[in-house]
Amino acid sequence: MPSNPNALKRQYTITQHGFARDDEYYWMREREDPEVLKYLQTENDYLEEVLGHTVSFQEQLFQEMKSRIKEEDSTVPEKVGEYFYYSRSETNKQYPIFCRKKDSLDTPEEILLDQNVLAENKDFCSVGAFTVSPDGTKLAYSVDFEGAEVYTLYIKDLTNGSLFPEQITHIFGSVYYRIGVEWANDNKTLFYILLDEAHRAYKLLRHQLGTNPTEDVIIFHEQDDTYGLSLYKTRSERYIMLYHYNTLTQETHFISADNPETELNILQPREYGIEYYATHHGDSFFIITNENAPNFKLMKTPVWALSKGNWQEVIPHNANVMIEHIDVFEDYIVLHERKDGLKQLRVSKPDGTSNVRYVPFPDPTYEVYVETNPEFSTKLLRLKYSSLITPSSTVDFHMDTGEWELKKEDEIPSGYDKTQYVTEYIRANAPDGKEVPISIVYKKGLRKDGHNPTLLYGYGAYGASSDASFNSNLFSILDRGFIFAIGHVRGGTEMGRTWYDEGRLLNKKNSFTDFIACAEHLIKDRFTSPEKLAIIGGSAGGLLVGACMIMRPDLFKVVICKVPFLDVITSMSDPTIPLTTLEYDQWGNPENKDAFDYMLSYSPYDNIRPVEYPHLLLTTGFNDPRVAYWEPAKFMARLRDIKKGDNLILMQTNFNAGHAGASGRYDFLKENVLDFAFLIDRLT
Repeated sequence: MPSNPNALKRQYTITQHGFARDDEYYWMREREDPEVLKYLQTENDYLEEVLGHTVSFQEQLFQEMKSRIKEEDSTVPEKVGEYFYYSRSETNKQYPIFCRKKDSLDTPEEILLDQNVLAENKDFCSVGAFTVSPDGTKLAYSVDFEGAEVYTLYIKDLTNGSLFPEQITHIFGSVYYRIGVEWANDNKTLFYILLDEAHRAYKLLRHQLGTNPTEDVIIFHEQDDTYGLSLYKTRSERYIMLYHYNTLTQETHFISADNPETELNILQPREYGIEYYATHHGDSFFIITNENAPNFKLMKTPVWALSKGNWQEVIPHNANVMIEHIDVFEDYIVLHERKDGLKQLRVSKPDGTSNVRYVPFPDPTYEVYVETNPEFSTKLLRLKYSSLITPSSTVDFHMDTGEWELKKEDEIPSGYDKTQYVTEYIRANAPDGKEVPISIVYKKGLRKDGHNPTLLYGYGAYGASSDASFNSNLFSILDRGFIFAIGHVRGGTEMGRTWYDEGRLLNKKNSFTDFIACAEHLIKDRFTSPEKLAIIGGSAGGLLVGACMIMRPDLFKVVICKVPFLDVITSMSDPTIPLTTLEYDQWGNPENKDAFDYMLSYSPYDNIRPVEYPHLLLTTGFNDPRVAYWEPAKFMARLRDIKKGDNLILMQTNFNAGHAGASGRYDFLKENVLDFAFLIDRLT
């Protein structure tokens, strides 16, 4: 086997609270330094050489995964006004094509945007905002060509296919959601949010179509660097809402969508620790808030009487059920609830108590989310449902009758029989007695003899729940005798808001001990053994699996860390790094000594010991704005220098991507192929 690269060491000391930390790899932060680029490329070359014997196997895995994708496919059309909107994919093309048809699905197709054309001669292409003007004549869309989640806004005239001359750069967008830009109802005014140098969404601006963007009006400037901004339009189309957020506190402003030049109004001034989300219905705002309600409650207030004295309770707080979100329609409201680790959808009349019904779900553990549902006056709730064994399904739930209407279930062209697989929803006991849910899937006939290769996934941060969704790529390991499991650890909100609070700040280690408890439970119940157990996580989930590897290296054989947050103290001590100031209430502010000491005690980079660690694969994107490439690079270099034993430590840098990995669907499959090739090679 070739010898691994050795990273240069350069003396650098960081002193905080009188404590000096040597950081011999601090120099890797200099992204323009030729030595940094050379080192990262050397690691890529080393990975290819070490895993060279798996090249043909990787091609086999790629063809397997590709065979489970219907390459020529389309989404279920969604009606907005006179048009049916949908996207479709074509064989051997990386990206979707966004289309519509007028009046009927039998009329000719109009291509609004072909992302494959946008991506020509580009290594990366992400469409962020995608919003059509209310009269259907213009399209505003934003694009990121680097993976840095810094978008440029374009406006297309749909009557002739030409672009308006103005382009607006450095705007807020998301690689995960179609957000960041909203039309006023006059069809000529756009609202958007700018990013500052630290990648914080900090200014709301108004743009008049046909004018120079330098003349755009600043509507709001968020001066507090611990807050970010987001933007959405109410389904009633009456208001555009400006949402101010940090970990623990929210605030909302609103402006009339019919009169976009009127003043911005505040719904309720921010109060530390008070979170709320508002949307519009009739002459009222519905408001979800945690004030005196840890699991949130639903309130309502007239649009002309916003002070809290006018707020009326619609749905009270429930210690066993968390309210996560609300969707409001003309005749119905839909509450997104969380109970016993699972999401549920509660449908009722707007009074909250009439015609209450819950959407039924067939699997013991699953994922469901509500689609855009742009029509305000409808009885249909369009949702996406899947489970570990049920392919992604588009469903129309009839809110008036309770009928579940399956519109489409994703096809697996290579063939799939869900009856050949088993899912379980079990619980592990954490050290403090809390029961941690685990979702499990494996092939029918598997023997629980302690010898099954197992991949355990976890996240546990930001209140994000890791619901059990369908992933066709997993069947490349399930069909090879693997078990796949999800540990629903603290830091998410699977078990309510306290589940989140018990996994952040000075409680963060609960996430790690929960995950270790999940691993130990799988071993105790003879699903697997330490020699057959692998763990995987990304971003904050990369911190989870990295910390668990440092705490219990004896418990795992293989670890896969994707875009991992591993150098906690250094990153959280630098306010110039994107998103740092927004996350002080998530991880802690190192200027506070108690927070510093606690974070230092678990930060993987600062706790490497001279012991034998599992095989490790690290992946990163060079343009990642959320977790910089240098975190896994520094961690790997120090781990190689200190650890004992000969287990593999590898890292791959994608020089043309960011936090979400490759943007094209086939390129993204290849990233999964690498993970699974490494996993299978090291574990079986």
